[in-house]
Amino acid sequence: MTRFFLPRRAGSSARLDYAAVLDGQTVNLHAELPRSVSDVNRADILLTRRHQKFRVPARVYTARDGRLLMNAAVLLGAAVGGAAVTPGRWKLRLRVRAGRRSRTLPLLLVEQTTPLSGSTGPMKYAPLTADRYRVGRTLRGDARIVCTKAKPAAEVVNVYIEHARIEVDLRVLGADVGEPWAELVAAGRSVERPLDGVEPGVWRLEVPLAEMLPSGERPEHWNVLVHTDGRPALRLARRLHDVQTPERVFAMRKIVVSPVRGALMTIQPRYTPAGNLRFTCVPESGTE
Repeated sequence: MTRFFLPRRAGSSARLDYAAVLDGQTVNLHAELPRSVSDVNRADILLTRRHQKFRVPARVYTARDGRLLMNAAVLLGAAVGGAAVTPGRWKLRLRVRAGRRSRTLPLLLVEQTTPLSGSTGPMKYAPLTADRYRVGRTLRGDARIVCTKAKPAAEVVNVYIEHARIEVDLRVLGADVGEPWAELVAAGRSVERPLDGVEPGVWRLEVPLAEMLPSGERPEHWNVLVHTDGRPALRLARRLHDVQTPERVFAMRKIVVSPVRGALMTIQPRYTPAGNLRFTCVPESGTE
């Protein structure tokens, strides 16, 4: 269907050469206007869904070869001062004005934009709310924005490593929580800990080092689960970022502690390739 519609609509649509969401919440657009548009005094991107509409200014300029081109950056999400789009599919169009006359053009997405690969990549989720915005395409080739509400998740805010203490700040996204609490789990072991509120929406976990000493000579790996009212436990992780290898980029130092008299333990916070926070505890030979 797309192969059928695209050639027939090229003369009446603005053709997108670039359409991507790189930071998780801003739609970057670059398009070429059809030859039937010769003069533009003002241009706006229109986002519409049912009876909702948002208007964002766009820039139209003339290239050296005489073509009319358009650039726009559409910030999404009320939490960051952008268009307060709700979950669903939003039409994406360009309105141009010349004097008293105006015209609305579909934005034709011939090919999906593939961002360059490297050590970083596009953020899949908005960094503040974890909502997801992506550029889609209808069967007729029209570009559209698809908004998906954040799924419940527990996100690491910061990790504080001191001489003999580790604290973790976290927040819960996509769910209303009452008084969350944490559970650290290893093979056959579990430790429950309260969470202290440090600011609105942020809780602090004091890692119980004395209760994480390995029972044998082998290392133990502890994962953190966050429990909320009436919901399945959420695995604490760091996923709101744009790096490809979080286990390397967000590497943290390890510390040696004496959690109980006469015993030494090395503990290292780290992120798994999936972004989950994990504490590796290794017993050390020697005594105080």
